[in-house]
Amino acid sequence: MQTTLDLLSDSYTAVFGVNDQLSGVLETALNVRLRTQDGRLMIEGEPEQAALAEQCVRRLIDMAGVRPIDPSACRLVLHYAREGRLDELDEVLNRTVAVTAHGRPITCRTAGQLQYVQAVRRHELTIAEGPAGTGKTYLAVAMAVTALKNREVERIILTRPAVEAGERLGFLPGDMNQKIDPYLRPLYDALYELTGSDSTQRMLDRGILEIAPLAFMRGRTLSHAFVILDEAQNTTAEQMKMFLTRLGAGSRFVITGDATQVDLPGSQMSGLRQALEVLSDISAVGIIRLTAEDVVRHELVLKIIQAYERYQKH
Repeated sequence: MQTTLDLLSDSYTAVFGVNDQLSGVLETALNVRLRTQDGRLMIEGEPEQAALAEQCVRRLIDMAGVRPIDPSACRLVLHYAREGRLDELDEVLNRTVAVTAHGRPITCRTAGQLQYVQAVRRHELTIAEGPAGTGKTYLAVAMAVTALKNREVERIILTRPAVEAGERLGFLPGDMNQKIDPYLRPLYDALYELTGSDSTQRMLDRGILEIAPLAFMRGRTLSHAFVILDEAQNTTAEQMKMFLTRLGAGSRFVITGDATQVDLPGSQMSGLRQALEVLSDISAVGIIRLTAEDVVRHELVLKIIQAYERYQKH
């Protein structure tokens, strides 16, 4: 089947780029061929797939007037078109998670990210597992900042295991803060973008914000706080249980990690992997599994992840 759309060249370029670099996303996913001829777009393929491609192109043209079109936008539109839910897409795209220090709205860019945000809003404990570049940490920090601004919590606590350091922290120069700073730097980067460096420092000085290694959580009850455990694949089973049992009244816990990038020495069980199994039947726990389709970094990151997935299956 061939579908023909009357399409101004500017409209096509706005969606698929000057070098037509984005059309391959739809062509590969739907097994269709897109080409232009005399100001028209030709879509060739099986009737059902060609019709889906037409829906996606029309929706992407509408979107191009209000937001940049990138591979993640193409995949998001494709996901909703396949489910027959394109009419819900405006609500998804216009739902602001947070606003950066420079006034830029943070919105969900993939279907998986939307499920993630909804899970965090519905559950006191959410576990998000998935590859690098899916926005797990950034979105969690964004929701934490929003919750603090809305006075849903009284403080934000961000923590990570310093696995690579282990007992070797003593060999690093400086005091304890200087030794652990490299392991916490990605959390600072997200906060600086969302609240600004000055605001972040004021929150740290006032105790509203705490950024510390996971070992510092032992023996505490974390109440009325938005608590994020990042890089959770590098927790041991004992550390994960310790962290989970810190949950106090009025708090919200978010655990993020990539189960394929465990740095624990030897044959130690990843606390993240174990928690995903142990807690899978507890309905009060939100478990979200993001995939390569949710990668929102450079398109090459998606290709790298997919290449590794193919390699590991052999």
